[in-house]
Amino acid sequence: MRRPRRIQRISLSRLEAVPADQIHLVRHGEVFNPQRVLYGRLDGFGLSDLGREMAQAAADDLVARDRPVTSIVASPLQRTRQSAEPIAAAFGLEPTIDGRVIEPENRFEGMKMHGRESALRNVRNWPFLVNPWEPSWGEPFRDIAARMLLAMGDAWQDADGGDVVIVSHQLPIWMAHRRVAGRQLAHDPRRRRCALSSITTFERRGDRFVEIGYRDPAAGLSAQATDVGAV
Repeated sequence: MRRPRRIQRISLSRLEAVPADQIHLVRHGEVFNPQRVLYGRLDGFGLSDLGREMAQAAADDLVARDRPVTSIVASPLQRTRQSAEPIAAAFGLEPTIDGRVIEPENRFEGMKMHGRESALRNVRNWPFLVNPWEPSWGEPFRDIAARMLLAMGDAWQDADGGDVVIVSHQLPIWMAHRRVAGRQLAHDPRRRRCALSSITTFERRGDRFVEIGYRDPAAGLSAQATDVGAV
C-alpha cells in the first residue's frame, strides 16, 4: 500500500510580500514662497497653484505609463503630502508617511540665499560654509543617502508587487541618484538634475538599485516657477 504523501504546512506569518517592480522618486511641485526664503523643514510652506498643476502633471505621467502603482510613500512635510494627493487619487491609494525621505536639516532655514539680503553675505554665517563637501551647514550627504536607500529598500520589500511612488525633495532624491550611480556625494547644487515634480525611476537588480529613467513632466510649467527652497 502506497504511503500518503507528506504535506508541508507553511505558516502564513512566514509569507512575505512580493517586492516592487519599480520605484519612482517624485519631487514636490512649486511651493508658495513669496519671500523667496529657504524653507527647509519649516511649517506653512505648501504648494502654490502652479505647484498643484505640476503635481498633477507628475500624476498624469505615472498614469500614462500604464503600470500598476500599489503603494505611495511621502515625506511628512506639507508640500510633499500635497504633491502625493493627485497620485493617490489617480490610483485609489492612501499615502504612507515616512520621515526618512524628508528634506535635510539646514542652518539657513527661513533666510534668503540670493540678493542683497542673502545669508551668505552675513559674516556670522561664514563658519557654516567652511566645508561644502560635508556640508557644514546641514545634514551630511552620507546620512541623507543612507536614509533614502533604507526607505527605498523597505518600500521595495514591503510592496505587494507593482510599483512604488515616493514623494520627496530635491536633495534626498539627488543623493539617492548619486549613491546608486556610485558617484561622489559632494557636488555642485546648481548641477542637480531634479526639477520640480520630476520623476526618477529605479529597479532592483540583484542586491542593488539601478536607475532606469528620468522624466520632467512639468517642464512646460517650469518657466513660470520659482525654485529657491533647496541648497
